[in-house]
Amino acid sequence: MNLSNKKAVIFDMDGVIVDSEKLWKKAEYETFTSLGVKVTEEHSEITKSMTTYEVTKFWYNKFPWKGKDLNTVEQMVISKVISLIETENCEIFGVKSFIEKLKIKNYKIGLATNSPNKIIPIVLNKINILHLFDAISSAEFEEKGKPDPGVYFTTAKKLHIKPENCLVVEDSHSGMLAGKKAGMTVIAFTNGNNKLNFELADYKINCFEKEGMKLLN
Repeated sequence: MNLSNKKAVIFDMDGVIVDSEKLWKKAEYETFTSLGVKVTEEHSEITKSMTTYEVTKFWYNKFPWKGKDLNTVEQMVISKVISLIETENCEIFGVKSFIEKLKIKNYKIGLATNSPNKIIPIVLNKINILHLFDAISSAEFEEKGKPDPGVYFTTAKKLHIKPENCLVVEDSHSGMLAGKKAGMTVIAFTNGNNKLNFELADYKINCFEKEGMKLLN
């Protein structure tokens, strides 16, 4: 396995650094049902990989509410998620030591997430890894979120590393697709989840602690 031309590792955030899917689900459910939206499991699967604004727009189009604009409702969801992240234990096991080892090996470290920008420092400070990142990007500032590759191109540019010299660590199909579209090598972090299709990925790891470092040695 030759990864000798790789100079940067770019991480997704939700599901890779923090186990936050259940927190987003809870925040969205509470916010949207309070506005009269009938949140279903089926539709929640569709919105899972969207940006927060896209999710808000999705539910508004299905169940238009009155009295609050989309931006206000989006911020309500984000505030709930921040409060849950601050109080819940949601760190992905082994990710901090994995990033520390990558730094020792002189890899540049980036973050490319569909999550809103204001959530990023909350997550990274909670795990005490903010100082380990050389570049941070949110799809909030892109025209489109993942699976569009924009947020990955932006991160590579900030790192001053060519896309083909970047490794991407992703846990979702839309994220892996974004990484592949950007011309990057994709590592699927499965976290023991065998239900998802990881065929898009170049490599697959179940945990950071052992498999992650073995891949890069």
